[in-house]
Amino acid sequence: MKAWLETAKRRARDIKLDVVALWFAARDPRVPWSAKLVAGMVAAYALSPIDLIPDFIPVLGYLDDLIIVPLGVILAIRLVPPPLMDEFRAQAAALETHPQSRTGMFFVVALWLALAALLIWAFWPTHAK
Repeated sequence: MKAWLETAKRRARDIKLDVVALWFAARDPRVPWSAKLVAGMVAAYALSPIDLIPDFIPVLGYLDDLIIVPLGVILAIRLVPPPLMDEFRAQAAALETHPQSRTGMFFVVALWLALAALLIWAFWPTHAK
């Protein structure tokens, strides 16, 4: 049990490091545009202080942290050339503090507002006679 917990902690640290490395990859001109797009989306979402599915929602709240983010990280890493990814990981490891993504935060907030507007529009009572 203890070995499993240590493995999980190590993988969580590795994913956090990879997210920051992907943040660097999204801004580097040597990275192909498709990899930049995926890396930027994954990093913006993972570094956003707001989750798409809030953690207080039972089970679903942790779904993005346990499944969506790691799968996005894996996809983005596969798109970034390995030598560049190694360089970005070294840059990420050298950082004292990790960046935060305001873009990701605004994207999530905009998505929630759009969903709220859609629900209001769909369920607004009409007074047709």
